[in-house]
Formats: sequence, C-alpha cells, structure tokens
Amino acid sequence: MKRLNCTVTIIALIAGSFLSVSGEITPQSELFENFEKAMKGVRFSGFFTVDGAKNPPSEEVYEIQSVQKFGDQDLWIFTARIKYGQKDVTLPMPLPVKWVGTIPVITMDEMNIPGLGTFSAHVVIDGKKYAGTWSHGKVGGHLYGKITKIK
Repeated sequence: MKRLNCTVTIIALIAGSFLSVSGEITPQSELFENFEKAMKGVRFSGFFTVDGAKNPPSEEVYEIQSVQKFGDQDLWIFTARIKYGQKDVTLPMPLPVKWVGTIPVITMDEMNIPGLGTFSAHVVIDGKKYAGTWSHGKVGGHLYGKITKIK
C-alpha cells in the first residue's frame, strides 16, 4: 500500500507540473516559444564549485545570444559566449533540452566544445535562476546563479 501511495503521489506531482497557475495544461509550443524568448540575450552569472576542493566557489559568466529549436527531437541550438580560463569564444552549440513539466533542463553528455575540451553538464532553469552539475574529464562540481537580460 505504501508503494501505491508513493506512485500515486509521483504521478500527481508530474501531472501537476504541466499545469499552469490557472490549472490548464501548457501546450508544448507555448513552452518552446517562452523558452526561446526567455533565453534571448541573457547572462548566466553565478558560481561553480570543484568537488573535493577546499577553496570557495569561483565566479562564472555565460552569455546566451539566442536559442532555437532544431528538428523534432530535444535538440536546441544555443549561440553562446563562453569565457573559460584565458579563452573567450562565441559559438553555436547543439544541446538537448529535456522538460520536467514546465521546467527546462539543459543537458550535455561528453560534448566536445572546440578549443575548450569535453564537458558534461545538467542545468535546471527555474525562472531567473539556474543550478546544476558539471564535469570536465575527472574534474566536476556544481554550478548555480542568476539569469539576467543583457543590456
């Protein structure tokens, strides 16, 4: 019985995450349109940690010029400026975006970013905040921060 209650609760939470404040289901096309608008000309500014390191979190900044849905699957093209160490590049990156109800989760799995290396990351976008995990080879950690419009 406990397992059934847990399953019912999980299903209710998942179903509820597709509902808007008014209780109506948000159409996928509306989610996609809102995501494109929200991610146009924004700056992710926050911090990242390195697992096992004793130093405090380090600052990070990413600038997203635009995102555009690509094809019928989960793929989106992010045109982003990335500053990593001494490198500063702007490039289009095909990234899967998964949806947990109305919440987008940007995913990278062993993706080679030209000139920077191979990375994995899973980043939840929650309104004007982001949080997630990252890895680069054997190094990894957490990241979090705020999303603001670039002026």
